[in-house]
Amino acid sequence: MPDQRFHHRAGPFTLGDLAELTGAELSDSNAASLSVEDVAPLSDAGEGQITFLDNRKYVAAFRATKAAACLVHPDLADQAPDGVVCLVTDKPYRAYGKVAQAFYPEPAIKPGVGAGAFVDPSATVDAGAEIGPNAVIGAGASIGAGTVVGPNAVIGENVEIGERSRIGANASISHAIIGNEVKVYPGVRIGQDGFGFDMSAEGHLRIPQLGRVIVEDDVEIGANATIDRGAGPDTVIGRGVRIDNLVQIGHNAKIGPGVVLVAQCGISGSSEMGPFSVLAAQAGIAGHLKIGAGAQIGAQAGVMRDVEAGEKVIGSPAVPIKQFFRQVSTLKKMAEGRG
Repeated sequence: MPDQRFHHRAGPFTLGDLAELTGAELSDSNAASLSVEDVAPLSDAGEGQITFLDNRKYVAAFRATKAAACLVHPDLADQAPDGVVCLVTDKPYRAYGKVAQAFYPEPAIKPGVGAGAFVDPSATVDAGAEIGPNAVIGAGASIGAGTVVGPNAVIGENVEIGERSRIGANASISHAIIGNEVKVYPGVRIGQDGFGFDMSAEGHLRIPQLGRVIVEDDVEIGANATIDRGAGPDTVIGRGVRIDNLVQIGHNAKIGPGVVLVAQCGISGSSEMGPFSVLAAQAGIAGHLKIGAGAQIGAQAGVMRDVEAGEKVIGSPAVPIKQFFRQVSTLKKMAEGRG
């Protein structure tokens, strides 16, 4: 059960309400009026709680669960113990996410300007926005309705932030246009200079970074991630992108809609990632490359060529997965004196 000191629960909800919310089908239509008060893991759930099963590895725990209700795939619903009401759905994990969001909604905002915050007189802050203590809103910036700017965050000159977005504590944003319902976690840096120099024995000459960062709607940017502004063209983060903690995105990069970038990965300048492609943890992409739609780059991969749509690569330099494991097998045989 979530610690109520940190997570504030709503509800209760009836199973009928939750079935409607998730599109699930109740295994017992007479249970629609039954209320549940919380969510809980499969093995810990008890009376008045709802859980979920999304992995066959946990069928044994499902058979023994004491939960009142469980979100479960149709193929496994017949494994439910007596007394457990099933909410049958093809996507139990996604359905659980909707249920958990219902029980634990985002904290309500508190419109107004916190103690010690500075809002430039030329900035536009909607009356329904919340500006945290010691935050700074620069000249000409605009903050939309329902947006929260956390404590000590710095919003630079003429930055635009849309509606219902949340900017975490100590984040800094400059040279950027931020859409609606964007979540920027604590410590994020958006819009600082890209890493652009003309390298020479005479001394490295800095190239002015004259572009912006465009963040479209419904994007999440993890703690301490960094997104450089463009050198001339903009750096663009497409709608629905999910960026994990400590990710680095170079200048002019184009991140297509729905892309997932996992912790500590890096994208060099002017590279492009197609829609719904994935870059796993600590992987890196060299500059000026194109990653096709739906492509998947494995953890710690080093990508030095374009990757076709739907292709799956791993290793450094990155190669198709089957080729990578053939290489590993060959090296193993050679090391064992069998090659």
